[in-house]
Amino acid sequence: MTDSWSDIVDATWPAARYQRLGPFKLRQGQGGGSRVSAANAQGLVTNDDINTAEAAMQAMGQKHIFCLWPGDERLDDQLKNRGYQILDPVNIYTCPVDHLTDLPLPPVTVFTTWEPLSIMREIWAQGGIGPQRLAVMERVQGPKTGLLIRHQDHPAGTGFVAMHDGVAVVHALEILPTHRRQGLGQWAMRAAAFWARDNGAHTLGVICTKANAGANGLYRTLGMEIAGEYHYRQLVQGESPT
Repeated sequence: MTDSWSDIVDATWPAARYQRLGPFKLRQGQGGGSRVSAANAQGLVTNDDINTAEAAMQAMGQKHIFCLWPGDERLDDQLKNRGYQILDPVNIYTCPVDHLTDLPLPPVTVFTTWEPLSIMREIWAQGGIGPQRLAVMERVQGPKTGLLIRHQDHPAGTGFVAMHDGVAVVHALEILPTHRRQGLGQWAMRAAAFWARDNGAHTLGVICTKANAGANGLYRTLGMEIAGEYHYRQLVQGESPT
């Protein structure tokens, strides 16, 4: 499952450029965050391989960051011994699409649209999702949509959904602070499921940091189950900012 999820993540939240360098798959993120900037191993790795990958990331103007999936324990230890610190462990939740299409959406609660409306861009910006991450969304080649979430006749949140190989993944789900704890997260996920069903997907997924207790609780409450996990290791000391 690891390889397929790595492919799904790459397709639904793609880097600007990919490069194979020895056993590593390198990503050029152009400021779009860890997920589109981290290298991951596709074979056994030596210390010389890590040195080469570090030099390539530095040449891209990026931090030294690696993505570790289950099965990468040897590389995880190698990076730990080099002073790399764990960053943002995440859970991947999934469920069958029809698991979340059992209830009709309340009227005028969630709209699906692409391109993003100005208000969607503003909500994302308030949540720290700026132009570089919007560029990631623009790069998606497969089916995709934005979510505009409304509450009491006001814009209340937004999200992004993209599909690959029958799996629709929700990214960048952002609810405005003044509209949280109103059940909007679950309606956003259900709207994503309806869109996914209409576009031929069989599975709905979402990626969530393990530290985000509220989001993890939401996905568990919806009956979604953990289908995978990964984390990053990043070398902080001595690096120039990106």
